[in-house]
Amino acid sequence: MNRTDAAATALRTLLSAAGRVGRGIHWYMTTLMGDTAYATYVAHHRRHHPDQEPLTERQFWRQRMDDQDRNPGARCC
Repeated sequence: MNRTDAAATALRTLLSAAGRVGRGIHWYMTTLMGDTAYATYVAHHRRHHPDQEPLTERQFWRQRMDDQDRNPGARCC
């Protein structure tokens, strides 16, 4: 392997690692902020309660906010 091949391999490895880190950060932030909460709820509901209609997205978020207001847990406000 010559220097050019070694440099190209190192660059590909670095870019691959940077991509994995970026995808991990994106996943963490969208999960933390609740961006995927409704989709996760619908998937769970369809898997465990296939005979029932899931809440609409509006109903889901209203219920989630009401639950958080009733049980603030570790929230500061």
